[in-house]
Amino acid sequence: MVKIHIGQDAPQFTAKDSKGNDVSLTDFKGKILVLYFYPKDGSPVCTTESCEFRDKYEQFIKAGADVVGISTDSAQSHEEFTRKYKLPFTLLVDDNSELAKKYGVKKTLGLLPARETFVIDQNQKIVHKSSGLLNGTKHITESLEVIDKLKSQQQEPISQHL
Repeated sequence: MVKIHIGQDAPQFTAKDSKGNDVSLTDFKGKILVLYFYPKDGSPVCTTESCEFRDKYEQFIKAGADVVGISTDSAQSHEEFTRKYKLPFTLLVDDNSELAKKYGVKKTLGLLPARETFVIDQNQKIVHKSSGLLNGTKHITESLEVIDKLKSQQQEPISQHL
């Protein structure tokens, strides 16, 4: 399993969104990206988490950041989840957990995909990561705080919460 460290280049990826379009890390070059891995569309904590990202999405956009969610659910599941909860950001399909492996996102208890969030700066370096299977919202506030610091501290590695 890959171990991701603060300050390293974010692993490159290309994955399909809910409409079948390719989305790559390079699409976000020059922007701050919040990349969050979550276990399952529609589960209680994942729904709370995604809705919290939705409710704070304008704050992310105003701060110069974008948000992308990733799970192993199908494109159809992502499309239904996005429509039902009016999610304004992209959800990516992680077939075979390839993206999770690239980012070192482990399964909890060997079964459940983990909940882990990465903040990637404009130069595509990892500047923050946090995890927590049962707390779907703490990392959202942390991410906004990191983005604010990032904008004022010239992109130095900020923090690591594990």
